Amino acid sequence: MKSLTIKYRGGLFMYYNNLFSPIKIRGMEIRNRVEFPAMGTKMLNGSKYVTDQLINYHVARARGGNGINFTEVCSVYEKASPKNFLAISDDKYIPGLKKLADAIHEAGAKAGVQLWLGGSAVMFSGDTDVSVVLPSEFKVGDDYVIPGASIEVIKECIAAFGKAAKRAVQAGYDAIEFHAGHNYTPHSFLSGAFNKRTDEYGGTLENRGRFLIECIESIRNNIPEDMPLFMRIDAHDDCLEDGLTIEEVIEFCKSAKKAGVDVLDVSRGNFSSAAIKYEVPPVDLPRGFNVENAARIKKETGMITVAVGRINDPEQADEIIRSGKADMVVIGRAQLADPEFCNKAMNGKIEDIIRCVGCNQGCYDGYASPEVPFITCMRNPALGREAEYGLLKTDSPKKVLVIGGGVSGLEAAINLKDIGHNPIVCEASDSLGGQFVLAGAAPRKGEMKEAAISMGEMAKRKGIEIRLSTVVTPKVIEEINPDVVIVAVGSEPINLKVPGADLENVTNSHDVLSGKVNISGKVVIIGGGLVGLEVAEYISGKADKITVIEMLDQVAKDLGQLRKICVMENLFAESINTITNAKCIEIKESSVVIDNKGSIEEIECDSVVVSIGAKSRKFNEISDYCDKNNIKYYTIGDAVRARRALNCIAEAVEVARQI
Repeated sequence: MKSLTIKYRGGLFMYYNNLFSPIKIRGMEIRNRVEFPAMGTKMLNGSKYVTDQLINYHVARARGGNGINFTEVCSVYEKASPKNFLAISDDKYIPGLKKLADAIHEAGAKAGVQLWLGGSAVMFSGDTDVSVVLPSEFKVGDDYVIPGASIEVIKECIAAFGKAAKRAVQAGYDAIEFHAGHNYTPHSFLSGAFNKRTDEYGGTLENRGRFLIECIESIRNNIPEDMPLFMRIDAHDDCLEDGLTIEEVIEFCKSAKKAGVDVLDVSRGNFSSAAIKYEVPPVDLPRGFNVENAARIKKETGMITVAVGRINDPEQADEIIRSGKADMVVIGRAQLADPEFCNKAMNGKIEDIIRCVGCNQGCYDGYASPEVPFITCMRNPALGREAEYGLLKTDSPKKVLVIGGGVSGLEAAINLKDIGHNPIVCEASDSLGGQFVLAGAAPRKGEMKEAAISMGEMAKRKGIEIRLSTVVTPKVIEEINPDVVIVAVGSEPINLKVPGADLENVTNSHDVLSGKVNISGKVVIIGGGLVGLEVAEYISGKADKITVIEMLDQVAKDLGQLRKICVMENLFAESINTITNAKCIEIKESSVVIDNKGSIEEIECDSVVVSIGAKSRKFNEISDYCDKNNIKYYTIGDAVRARRALNCIAEAVEVARQI
């Protein structure tokens, strides 16, 4: 890696010297070019105040070597300040915000606060007692219209940004970020897709930008001259009629620079369309997909610029800085996955970084789910639990047999070793990683395969004993003589029970994705969940025609919102046909018979792939032996029931901690 340059600084050898060089903006010097961005956490316990949980979350990333931490969105206008979102709209919020800033400083990073006016996003907050500030009227349902903001409200909001900035100074923050993207109120004023006003705040780009410029001036008038002002801006509008072009954004940014903005945080996306996928980009989007936009905006405005968008590798981040495409980078979810990302990269411990894989299961899906109390991370179950998950070494080491070398078993073994136990991993196959490696065979998911392989390599580096091609029997358990057993044997495909399911032209999703079976011709896939659709994409280009049959009312029902958008877009692009509310009732040598909403139809095909789910593998022989010999055992992961990797890995960590 050409930029794995070693630089000597302060008695330490430092790698990636471009990424980890300091940068000075006005009177603030940041120790490196990495920004931990504003991301929603749901860590406020339904309030608007800073909590200890939120402080611990930020401190972990600051201690991990991050340069500057920004708070999640922080409401400036009390009338539009929803619960469970940080607020800076009144003096009563200053003490908590100061406590957070002080903690970030003590941990070695700079602290920034992101000033926010949520617009139509406030409607989805669950708080019905707040105002919605929009440039133009907005129809909700059939009989309710939210009016566009009056001039009086506009002036109140402009003043509110200034007052909030003043409070941020009082609370001890080093920088402020004005959120002017993502469909929130400022972006809605700027974009012709939303702003249909005919007064001085609508029409031309200059008029549409007037509200934002006046907010920027209000902020700048209430902060010290040497305090930097960042602005989060969308590079352009996606999927919106009459939306912003990058040329318009560049023109507006030049005006914002004159008004007092120092740094452009170049993002992308809106929540009014499928472009929401760009806000929290899943693995389906290329790493660094928005960097070239940031590079163009930097070149044409001459401003300090921050690149954003699936930047999760230190080599990638260093190259962005080295090439001059941006001055700083946002590394967000990669620091959720590993709060020590920066320290590990700076010290050359690249192989020890726990990589974000863009699954979105714990961060975005967790944030969007009312059942999930706060965000988490598939790769890091300690997220949001930093205080309680502090590593405690055991004073009574145990020999622990871990049966299964998939990601659940590996996660358990790695945590057991860190705690001080002696895990032994036995895997029936000849390789580690299990179904996570299989999932990585699907299009656009190679990072998941890499992560599973990396876990296996990490286990080996830690000195964990690993026995491949070892089927655990009572004899093996007797030979190892463990104190504790963890059963992580995983799951296997569910067989379809219809006439013809045992024909030679029938296979299952696992055998297709693993490469054991080659598919061509006309193919019918039974099951339109995540795995069935991944098989459809995997064989696209090899098969002549692909039809997916799903019993439910829609395919991809088990995918999170953003991954589903991407998968459905690709199914459409690949002309993959889906039939919902349909049930396979028979398989023939050259066709599949389905019940399609009461109508019996026959679909011609050469091959059938069954993908109707997975079931836990049986391990009665193991459990019986443990019961008979008084050996305590735990069952984790898909061995309990087939679930998302998020749940399985979290369970593995919890069991390791219990032992």
